[in-house]
Amino acid sequence: MTGHDRVLVWFRRDLRHFDHAALSHGLQAARAVHCVFVFDTEILDALEDREDRRVEFLWHTVTELKAELERLGGGLHVLHGRARDLVPRFAAQLAVDAVYANHDYEPAAIERDAHVAHALAAQGRGFKSFKDQVVFERAEILTKTGKPYHVFTPYKNAWLAALSDAAIRPWPVADHASKLVPDAGTAVPELEVLGFRPTNLTDLKLPLGITGGRRLVEEFLQRIDHYHERRDYPAVRGPSYLSVHLRFGTVSVRELVRHARARGTAGAHVWLSELIWREFYFQLLWHYPHVVNHSFKPEFEGLRFENREDWFAAWCEGRTGYPIVDAAMRQLNASGYMHNRLRMIAASFLVKDLLVDWRWGERYFARKLNDFDLAANNGGWQWAASTGCDAQPYFRIFSPVSQSERFDDSGRFVRQYLPVLSEVPARFIHAPWTMGPLDQQAAGVVIGRDYPAPIVDHAQARQAALRMFAAVKQAPASER
Repeated sequence: MTGHDRVLVWFRRDLRHFDHAALSHGLQAARAVHCVFVFDTEILDALEDREDRRVEFLWHTVTELKAELERLGGGLHVLHGRARDLVPRFAAQLAVDAVYANHDYEPAAIERDAHVAHALAAQGRGFKSFKDQVVFERAEILTKTGKPYHVFTPYKNAWLAALSDAAIRPWPVADHASKLVPDAGTAVPELEVLGFRPTNLTDLKLPLGITGGRRLVEEFLQRIDHYHERRDYPAVRGPSYLSVHLRFGTVSVRELVRHARARGTAGAHVWLSELIWREFYFQLLWHYPHVVNHSFKPEFEGLRFENREDWFAAWCEGRTGYPIVDAAMRQLNASGYMHNRLRMIAASFLVKDLLVDWRWGERYFARKLNDFDLAANNGGWQWAASTGCDAQPYFRIFSPVSQSERFDDSGRFVRQYLPVLSEVPARFIHAPWTMGPLDQQAAGVVIGRDYPAPIVDHAQARQAALRMFAAVKQAPASER
């Protein structure tokens, strides 16, 4: 594959030096390949917190990627500014024939890439992008009538039927690395130069960058066979913890699918289903970009949420009086991570107990999650809120007490993030307000003083949620 003298490979959410579609295509197509990453101010300036773990994770990862490319004989130019302006300008400076990148499926990124492609075309340069962050994309998995799937299980079955060795074959890089061009000693801007301050990221001991992703893959493969048994328990090391690495592309989804497929155990199969859920949400966002700000199901645009700001603040800060919800939110605020089961519980509680618009919660998660991904975050929230594609039926409402009893039976997770409840007996840990005065005294916690009483009564809140949904379901279409 040839055709270009010089190519610029633009790294975005694919921060690794191996099994990289755009880099591999560039190395096979051109005589010389330059690499660039842009700390994009259009994205960074929109972030609310100047201490953002994702930016720090990104900084560490870009620094490692630069070192790995240098080890291969090349380099990484690291720029800071508006990518839509800098990439065409830098392409002209290097006099490359084309810019290569991997597909991004978010509406804002699609618009940005179209702008860059137009600017490059005006210079007489090309822009090519490739599938990389998913196994199947866009319209590759459709129903027999050529429509996008709206239900996960049939989509999963079609996805698995389409899976082949070729679909998950790695893109070669090292074999052609001699074409990589060094970056002339350019440095990665310091975090403070980017306008951000260090966080507690290193204190959390989160495995960072390419090395961290590789270490997590190797560690997870030692326990993947038990994934289906352990994944729902937040006090147990059950998940892969790879979501942030998938988000930034420090690991290859093709490699992960190869591992799951080769293992063939029940645990590996269930974990593969989670990877397919990720792609299900990607294709939904591609086909239905309106879900970014609107319900997938139009009738639920008419939901009349109460949207009490004091209740929303209590949810954000982990002081609703429901331990499993509060512990989940405090885990998120302290670490940028929340266990997947807890994401469902917390989301259900916000929407169906506190009657707060799912978009409020989605935005809060988008601000706090290390692994924030628009497609997955939106899909998960609309699933929990019953407004989305193949969503939880609106009349199924999680009980925070029952969920806590089932998935944190001894209260180990709750006690970790709510130390004020550390001496509460297991029989009361999921509903501490049921303790009498003597039990509260013995546990060293007075409900309403040391730990909040429940902000709402779940049984009553459930009925209010059902009425809210029923009002929409029963309304004439003209009134929705």
